[in-house]
Amino acid sequence: MLSWTTNGKNTGRGNVVLLHAFPISSGMWRPQLEALATAGYRAIAPNSYGIEGSTEKQEWSFTEYAHDLATLMESLNMKSATIAGLSMGGYQALEFARLYPQKTASLVLADTRAEEDAPEAAAARRDFIRAIEMGGAEEAVRRMIPNYFSESAPKEHPELIEEASSMIRSQSPDAITSAMKAIMSRADQRPLLPAITCPALVICGSDDRLTPPETAALISSAIPGARLEIIQGAGHLANMEQPETFSAALLSHLQSLND
Repeated sequence: MLSWTTNGKNTGRGNVVLLHAFPISSGMWRPQLEALATAGYRAIAPNSYGIEGSTEKQEWSFTEYAHDLATLMESLNMKSATIAGLSMGGYQALEFARLYPQKTASLVLADTRAEEDAPEAAAARRDFIRAIEMGGAEEAVRRMIPNYFSESAPKEHPELIEEASSMIRSQSPDAITSAMKAIMSRADQRPLLPAITCPALVICGSDDRLTPPETAALISSAIPGARLEIIQGAGHLANMEQPETFSAALLSHLQSLND
């Protein structure tokens, strides 16, 4: 069972599912939930396993998560939705689109990648898991926060650093390590990209060091008709660092579905 945050709207204008990054929570989507509510869209932001009331699982895959997400949507009478995911959420969005194309009205892939881990990346993730097992969530804060935002963010937006750090600290070590294992076991989704037929938007922060704009360009060029949007002055968590610009790109995409 998945817990979720919602903007409370049910206007019939359109549904949006927002999938969060690792290892934080649906709280990262607060600015977009508000923007979508103002524009009249119904939105939910589910939590991954073990986070804010979602079922704890020691071992899980993005395939399993996609099935539970489909069940959640059905319980909320969402026949289809725009599936938007950032970073880990992007991995989940691609797997959902692969399994449930009929439920995927459109895709928004933000600050993410389609390929599986290279050997050196997999080794770094194993080291990360060992570090969390020994040092807990605070070790995740130490390792992840420096990569989340642009270099100017700590001075210009210290509140973002605290907000993201607080979300990580609220997660259990087991929830963090099980999510990392799911990331490590994900499939290479590059063969899927040319077969995606729904409208797609790819977003990336201009200062994203984890999944840079070049990575986003590769995704957008492989999906027929996809649009690429680079968010200036944003790092990996582009939706938090430049919320108004990110929300405007998302709303423009949603509006284009009805044009």
